[in-house]
Amino acid sequence: MADVTLSPAAQAEFPYESSVLDVNGGRLHYIDEGNPDAPVMLCVHGNPTWSFYWRRIITQYKDDFRVVVPDHIGCGRSDKPQGWSYRLAAHVDNLVRLIDTLDLRNITLVVHDWGGAIGMGAATKRPDRIQRIVVTNTAAFRSDFIPFSIATIRIPVYGQVAVRGFNGFARVATFRAAHNPLSPAAKDGLLAPYNSWANRIATLRFVQDIPMHPGHPSWPELTRIDESIGQFTHLPMLICWGDDDFCFTPAFREEFQRRFPAAEVHHWEDVGHYVMEDAPDRLLAAMDAFLERTTAEADAEVADAV
Repeated sequence: MADVTLSPAAQAEFPYESSVLDVNGGRLHYIDEGNPDAPVMLCVHGNPTWSFYWRRIITQYKDDFRVVVPDHIGCGRSDKPQGWSYRLAAHVDNLVRLIDTLDLRNITLVVHDWGGAIGMGAATKRPDRIQRIVVTNTAAFRSDFIPFSIATIRIPVYGQVAVRGFNGFARVATFRAAHNPLSPAAKDGLLAPYNSWANRIATLRFVQDIPMHPGHPSWPELTRIDESIGQFTHLPMLICWGDDDFCFTPAFREEFQRRFPAAEVHHWEDVGHYVMEDAPDRLLAAMDAFLERTTAEADAEVADAV
């Protein structure tokens, strides 16, 4: 497990014990808090965050759920192999392995950024394990949109120097991905795992792995996910979106709404890509109401069946 040193303020917000699972690529770090027999809340992060991003959700729900929060290989406290593929399919398979190994069931899946494709990709392989889905500023389908500033990172040599040399992706995200300034603890926590050339490999590889055309190695996997997520239209879904997002713009939210017309939707103009940093109280309030309502509806269906 990779050593990540947090400031005292960041550590105070993230006091959870670590667990490790051997997967493709090395040791995958994850947080596993709560009663192991409780319904599961599985939170899947994107790039360039890690399990620290979900710290408020862990605190909020660990008394009622088994909250499981992994770090993708290359991220957070997981191993950061220099020769691994870092392809979408490999991340999906690692998440499936975590679900199977921990025997996670009755899952409320919470996704953000690349966690949308990875989390919903895993869900399509274990659909019977998924009970509800919470979607925040992400995508799980093909798109021809990529911001210019992110596209430039895919330029050979420049991307290596900007991202791995100067930590350009994660550092810029601390102000560009948030509508409001991050607290010192949040900024330190989000940046802590990405403190060297070697430790920044995933932040670059994730960008390089964005499939924009059929010739890209991850295009088949994204196509599979794109064509499979429709099976979840019957499940309760909550969409919470920061509309002040230069990357996952409101157009991505509208595409989710088109595909999942029954979803409950909240969106905020004064919230950026890092929804959990900009509006944790609003997001948690929406989740509380959503979880209470859908649990009551599920209990009523069981009572009617009896």
